[in-house]
Amino acid sequence: MAIATAAFAIAGCSLLKPADNKTEDGNPASASPTDEASPGSRDIPTVRLITAQTPAIRTYRKIGARHIYNKYASRIYKGKIPPLVYAVVVVETDIDANGKVVNVSFSRVPSHAPEVPPMIAELIKATSPLPSPGKLGGHTYVDTWLWDKSGKFQLDSLTLGQRSR
Repeated sequence: MAIATAAFAIAGCSLLKPADNKTEDGNPASASPTDEASPGSRDIPTVRLITAQTPAIRTYRKIGARHIYNKYASRIYKGKIPPLVYAVVVVETDIDANGKVVNVSFSRVPSHAPEVPPMIAELIKATSPLPSPGKLGGHTYVDTWLWDKSGKFQLDSLTLGQRSR
């Protein structure tokens, strides 16, 4: 079941890679004057760099999740979550050295449930500040939100798993 869930999550992710600029015969396409970069411009990576998910970050992720669970106790899905949840959203939360949420962004969003990520962002921002990260300082941590149609949720770091079909 875990492998199927991981495969599902990976399949839904888009790769942040520039499109290959080749013609149908496989040769590089010639650049048009409008494709040229303006003088002084640089290639800017399209992928956000986030803090490596070290054991300390994973521990803090659970602390942050417990904080969110405490704030929204009535919204937590109790027990094992259904095998087909309504939405799976991978969230990157940037916090400063005091635990203040400075940004919420998404690595994976469900195309069939566009209303869910903004709701998650608001829930996270409303819990700010999260507990102090101590020596970790400001960083970005990643967690996966499992969202039920009822509006209840579990966070992957504290999930009780999924029911079997």
